[in-house]
Amino acid sequence: MTRPLKGRLIGMFLLVPFLCALPSLCEPGNVVCSGGFGIFYGDSTTGVALSVGPPKQQSGLADRACQAKLSWDTQELLLASGAAQVDVDLMGVDLGFGSLVTALQIKQTDADPQMTYEIYSLAKPPRKLRTIAGGDFLRAADTNLDGRVEIWTHDVGAVSGFEDLRLDAINFPPQMALRFQDQRLMDVSAEFPTRYDDQIATVRAQLDANELEEFKNSDGKLSGSYLLPVEELEGLLKTKIGVLEIVWGYLYSGREEEAWRELAAMWPASDFERIRAAILDARARGIRREVDGVSSGAVPARRRKRTDIYDALTENHGSDELKILQIDTQPRAIFLGGMVTPAEVPAASLNLEAVVDLVLDAAGKVWSIKIVGQPNRALIDASAQWKFVPGRKRGHPVACHLRMEVAPPQ
Repeated sequence: MTRPLKGRLIGMFLLVPFLCALPSLCEPGNVVCSGGFGIFYGDSTTGVALSVGPPKQQSGLADRACQAKLSWDTQELLLASGAAQVDVDLMGVDLGFGSLVTALQIKQTDADPQMTYEIYSLAKPPRKLRTIAGGDFLRAADTNLDGRVEIWTHDVGAVSGFEDLRLDAINFPPQMALRFQDQRLMDVSAEFPTRYDDQIATVRAQLDANELEEFKNSDGKLSGSYLLPVEELEGLLKTKIGVLEIVWGYLYSGREEEAWRELAAMWPASDFERIRAAILDARARGIRREVDGVSSGAVPARRRKRTDIYDALTENHGSDELKILQIDTQPRAIFLGGMVTPAEVPAASLNLEAVVDLVLDAAGKVWSIKIVGQPNRALIDASAQWKFVPGRKRGHPVACHLRMEVAPPQ
């Protein structure tokens, strides 16, 4: 349960790692509707409303599937029906199409590792603006709080079945950042090298020197490795995946020369040309085929400009400055996963609440969080998946400060 509190922005905030670093962080429990459970209804300033949830059968019972539809005046547009999962990633957000949009991600079956990301305008009549396929879980956010919204995902369409490796054995599938510029979908992953560097460092630290040497002495394909002892085979496979994860990290962040240098240093020399061609071919068949262009590289920090943060709570005391920084429309929750509801805890425990100060970006995602009082790691982790309809100023979605009182996970 949550409720807003009035207050001022105080103390230091913890930047939330909003992007799901591992696929396990983005599973069914983190979506609005899964297997017929979960609902959302939200209207927009244009008079177009979005509803997500299980469809009703003639018997009046809810189906164990999910559907989504837009409605306006007396009309409806069915967006998804009979899906295993439907998630609302954005509602009332400006992605650069000239109108506010909603974005859904849809998975038709639980067995499918990919989700389809569909973007619809909220102008009357609403229409589909773009579909993005090939990612496992897509999440839009203003990463640098500079007013530009990126869509983050993993390129699972490129690596699923690659080298006969199971997708669930890959801890760090290649991540991508996408952004609409002049209504063109751009791959802007190269603008965020530090995110890839952190991942590369993690993988590199897990590589065993002896196992790496053994892998370099193999044929790369590990053909005939089924004759090896189980532990030795597992070590070779783990090392092979780690090397690929490092190479993907450099390649997908726009550093191709570094990628091939690392590949040459850690891969069997006799298999170098084959695996390099296979990596490039797989990437070309993944999300890259969806984009209209590629960003050249990182934007220098001195050229970045933080967007204004509006106060969703402070009362106006007549100050011109406060009038400028006050929000017009409060943000509304889409998904608050990880919260404890009254039905899940004894009544005597319901007063065990936490106060959180949030900075929400213009995409309605938690950009930073501060726990007022006792620290709660579980609550911070849960907030990385929260989603809101962003607050608005003069009809436009804006970043804002919000304080809430919540019942955190027990």
